Amino acid sequence: MADNHRLIPMSKNPTPDLPGEPPRSLPLAGASNFRDLGGYVGIDGRSVRWRRLFRSDHLAALTPGDAQALQSLGVSRAFDFRGVDERAAVPYALSGVIQHPLPIEPTVVQRLKELAEAGRTITPEHTEALMVETYRAFVHDNADRFASLFAHLLDSDAPLVFHCTAGKDRTGFAAALILLALGVPREVVMQDYLLTNQLYRMPELPHARAPQEVLNVLWRVQQEFLEAALQAVDHDHGGVDHYLARQLGVRATERQRLSELYLHPPA
Repeated sequence: MADNHRLIPMSKNPTPDLPGEPPRSLPLAGASNFRDLGGYVGIDGRSVRWRRLFRSDHLAALTPGDAQALQSLGVSRAFDFRGVDERAAVPYALSGVIQHPLPIEPTVVQRLKELAEAGRTITPEHTEALMVETYRAFVHDNADRFASLFAHLLDSDAPLVFHCTAGKDRTGFAAALILLALGVPREVVMQDYLLTNQLYRMPELPHARAPQEVLNVLWRVQQEFLEAALQAVDHDHGGVDHYLARQLGVRATERQRLSELYLHPPA
């Protein structure tokens, strides 16, 4: 398992908001990792607009009060990266919110289950290696899902949320792509990614077959995981700009529109 000292240092405050800015993390009862991508500084020093782009863990446990909070935020679109079986097992419906399934499979949990059923002993090291492989697969095998997300982003600036189960891996890579497309520096993107470790409440699994050390890898994020995906983008696709343009259809014109929709106007 990677040593914690290799991670980018983070504030003990999981929502390091500046005076006058809305809170980044929203205290929902049924989702612990629901947060805003607003406020980060992107192209030409223009900051990302607040209350337009939200990332989250799954939304199936939201309370009526949570649903009301989303309604008050104007959230009208939800993009769900959960696999087909994940989504069917834990569905949700929110009034006024149109759902767009963008399934990314196989999940890490599915692959670990297959290894366990084959009699393999699962260690934290095996889990870390599988996570790295999974993040590289986001880049190579799931570009069409992320391209679909960007197509919706370009269609309208109506407030939206994108999520998977824990809101950390598939969602984390999607958030990284969005922020990078808006010109947010990579080190800031990494800090947003690592916020999951301060916000996400690990589910209670009283009958889990995996040891706790494995679950700690599975339900948290590590800098090395996102770096594996970004390294694949750099080494195999010539960098973020080329990957966005050639694999996701986000070229100069689309980048300009993203800036107009999701960045504050120039001062």
